[in-house]
Amino acid sequence: MTGYASVQRGVATAGDDKDGPVRRLGLEIRAVNSRFLDLSFRLSDELRAQEPALRALLTQRLKRGKVEVRAFVDDDDSAALAEPSPRILQRVGAVQDAVRSWLPDARPLSVADALRLCANAGAPALDWSETAARAAEQALDDLVAARQREGERLAAMLQERIAQLRELARQAVPLVPQLVEQQRQRFMERWKEAMSLAEGAVVPEAAQDRALTEATAFAIRIDVAEEVTRLQSHLDEIARLLKKGGEVGKRLDFLIQELHREANTLGSKSAAMDLTRISVDMKVLIEQMREQVQNIE
Repeated sequence: MTGYASVQRGVATAGDDKDGPVRRLGLEIRAVNSRFLDLSFRLSDELRAQEPALRALLTQRLKRGKVEVRAFVDDDDSAALAEPSPRILQRVGAVQDAVRSWLPDARPLSVADALRLCANAGAPALDWSETAARAAEQALDDLVAARQREGERLAAMLQERIAQLRELARQAVPLVPQLVEQQRQRFMERWKEAMSLAEGAVVPEAAQDRALTEATAFAIRIDVAEEVTRLQSHLDEIARLLKKGGEVGKRLDFLIQELHREANTLGSKSAAMDLTRISVDMKVLIEQMREQVQNIE
């Protein structure tokens, strides 16, 4: 299911000095629909070592979806504009002189280059593992909550489709006996017509038995009671899973396939336009359910 969460956490770089420079860790998680779990990470250089821990955490909490995690470290404005110490500036100048002695065509450092190098040289090395883990936990809680709300909307939509499919199945049940009786009368009319044309050449009892046999075979061929019963059973199971909740996406996928199979069989047995229409309407509803079920974890 889709979802988005964003978290920022600040870390002071000057020990217990609350007024000292602050570095911020920002973490974003975006999730879109997918049948399987597909993780991708876009991490700044300082956070690349955190990828295995983040991957394990997401795998534990999420089961489906294409998930992108973006994490970065940023400095506050005061740290970015802090004046570098003469000692660090001297070191940067010495390094520049050494490089240009070997590469005389190298361009001189700009003020921006010098400030960036000084900031990196003066910044203390930070262990981001605990901060990244806490940020990821909070972002995951927000993401799961957002996906839970979407899941409730999807469940309500599926319940509506289930009610519509039950109504279509209810409409299909009384059509079969009517069709069987109509066909039986048609066979008997054909038998009487054949008797009047045969002028006694065909034994009446044998012809009547043949007509009744064909009528019985027709009734068996178009009987959809078994398909309707199985369809109702699958709908009951889907409704039960939606009420139960949890990781039901893959089970729902299988049940939707079974629903589609029963609707196809009902359509192939249809001997009247009304049954054909019901079968088509069922397949439209089932296809709508299939598209949404693939988004459910």
